[in-house]
Amino acid sequence: MNKPEYLDYAATTPVDPRVLEAMMPYFSEEFGNASSNTHSYGDVARKAVNKGIEQVAYLINAQPSEIVITSGATEAINLALKGTYWAYQERSKHIITVKTEHKAVLDTCEWLETIGAEVTYLDVDSEGIINWEQYEEALLDQPLLVSILHVNNETGVIQDIEKASQMAHEAGVFFFTDATQSFGKLPIDMSELNLDMLCFSAHKVYGPKGVGGLYIKNGIKPMPLIHGGGHQKGMRSGTLNVPGIVGLGKAAEIAALEMDQNYKVAQAKQQKIETQYLSEFGATINGKIDQRTPYISNLNIQQDADDFILKNRSKLGVATGSACNAEVIESSHVLRAMGINEPNSIRLSL
Repeated sequence: MNKPEYLDYAATTPVDPRVLEAMMPYFSEEFGNASSNTHSYGDVARKAVNKGIEQVAYLINAQPSEIVITSGATEAINLALKGTYWAYQERSKHIITVKTEHKAVLDTCEWLETIGAEVTYLDVDSEGIINWEQYEEALLDQPLLVSILHVNNETGVIQDIEKASQMAHEAGVFFFTDATQSFGKLPIDMSELNLDMLCFSAHKVYGPKGVGGLYIKNGIKPMPLIHGGGHQKGMRSGTLNVPGIVGLGKAAEIAALEMDQNYKVAQAKQQKIETQYLSEFGATINGKIDQRTPYISNLNIQQDADDFILKNRSKLGVATGSACNAEVIESSHVLRAMGINEPNSIRLSL
């Protein structure tokens, strides 16, 4: 039986065979606990973990000491937002974010509001770009933290986080970005971007599910969410997922080597598929055309998206939005914020 063509890579990717090969020994032969320091089994595991973290740090030009391993981007987002709020709330209880952020950010901000946080949700225009005047005005209130998504997971729109971060720092404000859809796909240089925190996930870049991390600039100390042993310098306690970290590191290493070529391939595929859909279905592109990643296309196909997906389920594996909303059937908050007729829109991710 032929499987449908998979066009939902923004939801998850298969594990690269090279990644799987690197991980395999740490499930059986090299099964030690990286925190065991009295025998060679622990030494081997610890070296593997350190290598994986170094590979991640190299990809984004950071220091290994600035990487905290988590179970994925959602946990990293919670650590960044809740941890920073709890650690520094005496400065301010005001947080700035955007209406088109991933639900992991929006839900966390909504929860923080229940314990006293004040959150400004910035508008976006019809192309998904933040309202810069509104952002500048919100910064005058001397907030604690700004959270702006680098690449939108539904539209692929790229926000100018370098500009946004610079504005935040000029106002004395922490800046965090969710880089889940750009990590390993777009160049990220922490020395140039000068971000305070950045999250990422392995399974979006041909690594395993259940592992990701948070870059935290040296000198910033969010309050940890998980206690119990003081692992990772107290930032995230718990036995380290050695195979997962090895896989994350290998995926980062491969991404660093193949990013440019992958980008060119994605550009060509995106152009081909968008031309096809524009021709066959009279589709239009949702999002700023010249400020998008080539890995995500959000198209208004001039017909009900759910009907289209149902009719083509045996041929195509596509989505209407974020997989992280799968447990709750609802329309796209991203497209609503852009003023787009979202029931007619589908996401194709390469």
